Amino acid sequence: MSRIEVTVNGETRSVPADLTLTGFLELLELDPRKVAVERNLEIAPRSQYDAIKIAAGDRLEIVQFVGGG
Repeated sequence: MSRIEVTVNGETRSVPADLTLTGFLELLELDPRKVAVERNLEIAPRSQYDAIKIAAGDRLEIVQFVGGG
């Protein structure tokens, strides 16, 4: 399987090609319902995570929601 490089929260990572945002989040062991993703300076709608393909050179910022009290 070929790999591509993307930048995630400022760090370059090599990931499998042909991943969707959902697949990428699963690779990182993150729950898609508990994160917000900015892709190339645009907020990715959670409803589109399954349709958005990660591409070489993408810049992703992932924010994880944390509960507290």
